[in-house]
Amino acid sequence: MKRIELPKLYFGVAIMLFCLASLVYAGDQFLPGSLDNAPVPPYDYSRANRLPLTGYFMKSFDVQGEQRTARIYIAPDAPIRAYFTIIAVPEGVDTDEFILKSGWKAIADQNNEGLFILEPGKDGWKSPDREQEYIKTAIGFYRNNDYFSIFGENYLAGYDKGGSALEIWAAHNPLLVCSQVFIETSSPNASFYAQFSQKKFDGLSSGYKKIEIPEHLKIPYNEVPVPTWYINSELSAVKDGIAYWKMANDCNDEDRFSKANYLFGSIVFPQSKDSNAWQTDYVGPISKVVVLNRRTNPWNKELSAAIYQFLTEYTRYDVTSAYGNQLGLRVPTGRLYTMMVNGFIREYMVYVPDSAYKLWPNGAPVLMVFPGDSQTDLVFWPATQWWKVADKEGVILAIICEQYSRKSTVVSHKDNEYFVPQLLAELKKSFNIDESRIYATGQSAGSVAAQGFGMTNPEYFAAIASTSGVAHFNQNEWNKLVKAAVYKPIPTYAIIGEGDIESMTGTPWDSTYNQLDQWLEYFIKANGISYIGDESMVQIDGRYRSATWKNSQGFPMIKWTMTLYRAHNCIPAEMPLLWDFLKHWSIKDGKRYFDGEALK
Repeated sequence: MKRIELPKLYFGVAIMLFCLASLVYAGDQFLPGSLDNAPVPPYDYSRANRLPLTGYFMKSFDVQGEQRTARIYIAPDAPIRAYFTIIAVPEGVDTDEFILKSGWKAIADQNNEGLFILEPGKDGWKSPDREQEYIKTAIGFYRNNDYFSIFGENYLAGYDKGGSALEIWAAHNPLLVCSQVFIETSSPNASFYAQFSQKKFDGLSSGYKKIEIPEHLKIPYNEVPVPTWYINSELSAVKDGIAYWKMANDCNDEDRFSKANYLFGSIVFPQSKDSNAWQTDYVGPISKVVVLNRRTNPWNKELSAAIYQFLTEYTRYDVTSAYGNQLGLRVPTGRLYTMMVNGFIREYMVYVPDSAYKLWPNGAPVLMVFPGDSQTDLVFWPATQWWKVADKEGVILAIICEQYSRKSTVVSHKDNEYFVPQLLAELKKSFNIDESRIYATGQSAGSVAAQGFGMTNPEYFAAIASTSGVAHFNQNEWNKLVKAAVYKPIPTYAIIGEGDIESMTGTPWDSTYNQLDQWLEYFIKANGISYIGDESMVQIDGRYRSATWKNSQGFPMIKWTMTLYRAHNCIPAEMPLLWDFLKHWSIKDGKRYFDGEALK
């Protein structure tokens, strides 16, 4: 591996941070270094897709005149935008000792994850209501800082009084919670939960184009499923919480069951099979509420492992909108690899489903995936659930990981002109693939990258289908791309959210000329299409509004879809739509085929 030297400007900063991170053990004690006034970590180009600052740290906050603290643990190999578990520690424990001896540090290390640890003030935990300002302040730092980056969605593990406060935060922020466990807590009363039937999500706060959600479709907070496990020796203390989360998760008492070897024999209330929750409309009724009526020892490593097991059955994505937010199952990822690209070590993931060589013994199709800006391969895996399509269709996934970008804890696209041909060569060399069926997809900046290759290097891919990115976001870059384009036919498909980045929203026939129109103009010309058509072309299928442009042979060369009610992030339900467009196409010796018939 080529040694990458840190710029001299950062050398002193790197040494300071190394010393800071190494202050983990003092004798037999587990002690944090302080992040207060600590320098921002420099770029670490010696490792691909890894947080530059790891170890154990403390951050202090002024909360209404009181000095409060939270602790952060980051495993040595935690990736950019790692999963974190937010832990509210029990009353009366030494936080450092608890995180070490309860097994939570070891769990984070084993899984390359992080812990964000809420702890009481010098006089202990206050009432749950009075702790909300502390929790809001601490989690605000955790979600937006320059020291580390997070997956975006969170696991919660709250013990006794601190856990009671954390449950209130969760009820107010269900879109931010993958799953949650509350141990020996006290839930609020029913009157607290009643407010969430009237509190509804709109489409005005995603950070992108505003969406007017019809009143009858607006989602109340109490209809967002969040997998929940209560562990309590006195269930009367959490009866209203259990009732609320069972309602939010569409659980029925008659469906309950228990298994001796699952979560210590807890009673499980599964999400109803006829649930119509938006957040599980793609993956199906996977959520549940679990109850264990037993006193447990919070220091017990077996308990910590069981809590982590429950939490990580799930993942979730899209914090921007309830109408794009999706709960999912957290499944093992593909295998991670690295290669040197233009002098830098880069990561990529390859997933070969068991079905690949069963369905395609002579070579499986390949889908090259370009994640969006700030989305690593490990983030895009659960965000899109492409693995479901791969398993069903026998498709090999090759997911690019991006390079460090605007700060040392964030990635974006760089050197794709080198990375893509290198990766294609490696895939052809090392895997049994059908070289005539290599496709490209992506999201946002990754979509722009994929579509750009359709303009400059259409020979790379049999077809392209991607989401929320068409013409380049920068007009000068788009002009360069058009100048470099070869104007050769290639099938392409783009799905855009109704509330996407405004510069690509609308329809091809409205009065606003934007990136959607630029993209369509190029590919109409490149594919020899003679018409732009009108709105009569649009076909409606649920929340999808689509138009298809066919050539003289009747082959679908270009497709556009607007997904109603979603913002910028794609949704997993769009992935099968993309694949249904791609799978018909192949390319061999420069000649394209649609279901085996040559493109003229």
